[in-house]
Amino acid sequence: MPIQYVDPALPRRIFGWRSPRLGLEMPIVTYGHAGTPLLLFPTAAADFLENERFFLVKSIEDSLLAGRVRLFSIDSINAYAWMDRDVPIREKARRQALYSGYIEEEVGPYIRHVVGDASARSLTTGASFGAFHAANAFFRRPDLFSGTIAMSGFYDLSRSYLDGYHDDNVYFNNPAYYVPNLSGHYLDLLQRESRIVIVTGQGAYEAPHNSRSFSEILRNKAIPHVLDIWGHDVRHDWPWWRKMLPHHLHGMGL
Repeated sequence: MPIQYVDPALPRRIFGWRSPRLGLEMPIVTYGHAGTPLLLFPTAAADFLENERFFLVKSIEDSLLAGRVRLFSIDSINAYAWMDRDVPIREKARRQALYSGYIEEEVGPYIRHVVGDASARSLTTGASFGAFHAANAFFRRPDLFSGTIAMSGFYDLSRSYLDGYHDDNVYFNNPAYYVPNLSGHYLDLLQRESRIVIVTGQGAYEAPHNSRSFSEILRNKAIPHVLDIWGHDVRHDWPWWRKMLPHHLHGMGL
């Protein structure tokens, strides 16, 4: 009998297009029929259905079926950027910048079109490398996104991926670099009209220092947020992300 990754009663639609920025076919899957839009990123170099296959979507089915949340899950391009050892760092950074453009100029407007609200600000979420992308998307464009639930993530590419390299594409896609210098309208949105959760465990393969370091950056900018450090039994793995995401969505009333 085939595995049921989601309830058959849950509205589910796969769409997509060839991104003019990326030159790639970029699919997107939507779950639910109403509610706060939530943009979900995959881990590492995975695809747009990974979070369904590992039952993260199922973990928030109550919110989806009740119309409190409408979920949009997209592809990563990490396999062509940060995780491709044959690509020079300068080119990896350029591709990351293109991916950010895809999110902001293609995915964001698509979500607003689907939900029928030209001013909708989506939440973002993801685990591991997906948390980096979720945070980067949100902090780059708080006018387009209303908050983030970043699970077991990191927020500074320089520690593992940059090898000392720096340019504008790196700077504007590395939250640890640009968030300390934010000002004006974007900073005001972050301080007054956003919901931010940085959550991590302390068990095997987790790196809670990444979350603590980023939380310190947010505190220094007077940006309200929740830093939620789970126990030493909490591993860097799907069973815990399936607990973290619904816990914090419910905490937001979603």
